[in-house]
Amino acid sequence: MTERHTPRPAAGAPGSTTTVEVAGRPVRIRRSGPEQAPPVVLLHGIGRSLEDWSAAHDLLSRDHRVLSTDLPGFGLTPAGAEKPGLGAFARAVVGVLDAVGEDRPVHLMGNSLGGAVAMTVAAEHPGRVASLLLVNSAGFGREANVSPLPMVWAAMSRLPVVGHRFRSLARAAAVRSNQNCFFDPSLATPELLRHAATVGSQPDFRATFLGTYRSIGLPVVGVLPGWRRALLERIRASGLPVLVLWGDADAVLPAHHAEAAAAALPGARLHVFPATGHMPQIERTAELVDLAREFVASVEERPPAS
Repeated sequence: MTERHTPRPAAGAPGSTTTVEVAGRPVRIRRSGPEQAPPVVLLHGIGRSLEDWSAAHDLLSRDHRVLSTDLPGFGLTPAGAEKPGLGAFARAVVGVLDAVGEDRPVHLMGNSLGGAVAMTVAAEHPGRVASLLLVNSAGFGREANVSPLPMVWAAMSRLPVVGHRFRSLARAAAVRSNQNCFFDPSLATPELLRHAATVGSQPDFRATFLGTYRSIGLPVVGVLPGWRRALLERIRASGLPVLVLWGDADAVLPAHHAEAAAAALPGARLHVFPATGHMPQIERTAELVDLAREFVASVEERPPAS
């Protein structure tokens, strides 16, 4: 394993990130908290980065060993050798756990695409997962309001001669896309927007975004049902403890997906935040962390399976 320390972008809380080598390529992570405390792993959504979990990471790391990671091709991490998709992302997560020497079953917490990645890790590597906390997670319905327009206008803005005509459209589309993640659009701060622009300008971003989108669904038909049905059957059969959290004003993955989650995983706990959008870990940080702490404690206190 090789590590090098790099500054964290301004969108996050004070601290630093590290890169670990997974399958011969660097993956950016942040790891903190007491080493012997319950292990928690935080996974972001499509086109995002580990900074989406910064505030929750800081609170959880007071009494948990917390690992946040970029998914390959997103954040400030280059793409892996595999085509982007749930299986490749799940293998990357396990690769990160191996790289940092974390062999205990971890509590996986994923937002949006990160929730589907978390479920894939649990399905394909069951011994590595203690529980799932799914935050506005992909995998429970067809609708997904994830627009490629910011990328389209950004690409147009780089055209010779006429590119300058599209720059204002690219900026406006990026602002709308980020504001769409929140019930309170003011949370798409200039700092957050600058970081999102940095993430979106990474060399592998466009190919990873479009490849991920194609692997799980299409713009017209929505999120494909086949992989969702198969994955949820495996999670239901696993018997893993699951906590589903949702914002009732989610404009990306609508809140009725939470009801679908409760129906698909009848043993799961469910909590819906009022006046909250797609990323409760930012809009409802303290409340989400309180629920996460209680959930992890309840799982850690369970007697081991005989």
